[in-house]
Amino acid sequence: MALRLFAPRTEHFQRLSGWARLSWRSYRGGPAAEKLGGAYAVDLRSDVLTKPTTAMKEAMMEATMGDDVFGEDVTINKLQSTVAEMFNKEAALFVPSGTMGNLISVLSHCHSRGLEVLLGHQSHLIIYEQGGMATVGGVHPRTIPNLSDGTFDLEVVKDYIRPLDDSHQPFTGLICVENTHNVCGGTVLPLDFLAELRKIADDHKLPVHMDGARMMNSAAALDVAPSVILENVDSVSMCFSKGLGAPVGSIISGSAEFIARAVRLRKVLGGGMRQPGMLAAAALFTLDGLIPRLQTDHRHARMIAEAVMKESSGLVHVDLERVQTNIVMIEMLKEGLDAQQFCDRLSQVTMEEEKEIGEPIVVLSYPSTKRVTRLVAHSSVDTKDILAAIAKITYVLHELANQEAESKASHG
Repeated sequence: MALRLFAPRTEHFQRLSGWARLSWRSYRGGPAAEKLGGAYAVDLRSDVLTKPTTAMKEAMMEATMGDDVFGEDVTINKLQSTVAEMFNKEAALFVPSGTMGNLISVLSHCHSRGLEVLLGHQSHLIIYEQGGMATVGGVHPRTIPNLSDGTFDLEVVKDYIRPLDDSHQPFTGLICVENTHNVCGGTVLPLDFLAELRKIADDHKLPVHMDGARMMNSAAALDVAPSVILENVDSVSMCFSKGLGAPVGSIISGSAEFIARAVRLRKVLGGGMRQPGMLAAAALFTLDGLIPRLQTDHRHARMIAEAVMKESSGLVHVDLERVQTNIVMIEMLKEGLDAQQFCDRLSQVTMEEEKEIGEPIVVLSYPSTKRVTRLVAHSSVDTKDILAAIAKITYVLHELANQEAESKASHG
């Protein structure tokens, strides 16, 4: 079977500690949906791959700018006040990245070293942010087992909150949630879960922080205002550069006191910027017509998930109940097939395949774990691109099914 690899810049995987993880080079640069090395490439590795539209670039060029460290950038100030009002919080603060936003938020709540933070064991904060709360702030994370929908058992939360009268133990200082939940497949935290968690936190006088990098996807899925989702948390960090489509930036929001502390932390972490109004203009631009755009991404993810399950032949599996927003997790069931191999095959084209489909199609995907491949719909791919990706995935699944049947026949 003659194979042609159409993504030569994509050295897809390095094996680290038994997990298939993308190298820095593999997570870089192909276009989201255009010709790549002669093939029609659809890049579904992540929604961070969105690029500014022409209209967004024009808004950036027209932005009024000033020194934000002095509080004089008009466009930044407008963004912060707009988001605070949207979230029904007292204040907001623009920061360069979601990782910085989460770290600032944790340290703004946990004023002293040695405090403990309760959070899910599959949360972005614990897996993908280098343990910053401990490294930088001396704050101790304690993980609670996540359930498949991204929540956790609230009775376990109660058990994990430290007593105040035992000098051997640290004090619990904060509870963190993630919404939508990345590792759990973009699942949306139920509003009643957040309300019950709020009651527990109040009983123990604890704040709740939401890693809401994709919180607006949650609002789009539930068809509610962001303030409804955030009414039971004290603070949130939301990303503009994922599904919203801005090139840079996140925003944190909470009480005026919380943000006052956050300003100082942002400065010491190197996040104070002089004339960032162009970035704020891009972020403001994303808020116009946002919910319908995100709901389109959600429909695209559902199209992929349903197509995979229709052609799965028992070789792969997608839990359709967990496809609630723009993320699709494809679990490898076939013995000897792992996520790396599946991603590799999606990035290759055979002569037979090109003849059957009618053109060479490459789909770039991400090995979330050794057994799970992640696909993420976003605004830089349209319905035509999604249909092309489905055609490619369907062909590969048929190919795998034929190989499985031939293997069984040969051993029959």
